[in-house]
Amino acid sequence: MGSSEKAVPKYKRVLLKLSGEALQGQSQFGISSEVIEYVSEEIKNIHSLGVETAIVIGGGNIFRGVSDSSKNMDRSTADYMGMLATVINALALQDSLEKKGLSTRVQTALEIKQVAEPFIKRKAIRHLEKGRIVIFASGTGNPFFTTDTAATLRALQMGADIIIKATKVDGIYDKDPVENKDASKFDELTYMEILKKGLKVMDATSISLCMEGNIPIVVFDLFEKGTIEKVITGEKVGTIVRSGTEQ
Repeated sequence: MGSSEKAVPKYKRVLLKLSGEALQGQSQFGISSEVIEYVSEEIKNIHSLGVETAIVIGGGNIFRGVSDSSKNMDRSTADYMGMLATVINALALQDSLEKKGLSTRVQTALEIKQVAEPFIKRKAIRHLEKGRIVIFASGTGNPFFTTDTAATLRALQMGADIIIKATKVDGIYDKDPVENKDASKFDELTYMEILKKGLKVMDATSISLCMEGNIPIVVFDLFEKGTIEKVITGEKVGTIVRSGTEQ
């Protein structure tokens, strides 16, 4: 492709799932300004192709409902604290994107009128149609559900063509590639294979919802520059999860 030739996106509307941990960079806690700047630039690149972009963000860099720090807490309380952590991340990402001239909206499943819109499906879709980036925070608004489940739910509600899940590794492996040098990467999997093999990609509820809605998932390395754009333009990167009936 020539330098003046613009890439053609394969997908019209996408849901990007970002983990909170990805935003902390090399730190043990919090938000890395370098990482959020990098992520914003990657999102800007796909937005410039005309892709309608929705984002679900986690909160694990600040607080996780299933972390050691929540060990003696009521699970619902801990999960609500985790949801609030996702709002902090969403606002940080919004600020970074808007400094790049991108119009964004944060919608949250917990009502926090002073900083974000409440989640309203029709309004969110209208924002996407107008070219705004929509960041969904607070998960589903319910305890006992992960942000992976929230990502799948929002993708289905928005009518997204695909879920792109950004991680710290370049796809799905049969075991943790960081701890196991002999780990094998999958190029393609079906939803049922993930459930049967017990692969820790997304929780079982998320995978079941994707299977029911027949929405593909691509898992890829967030920190390999330009990978989000490659996924969007249909290049084979990372691991794709789908029903197995598509070509």
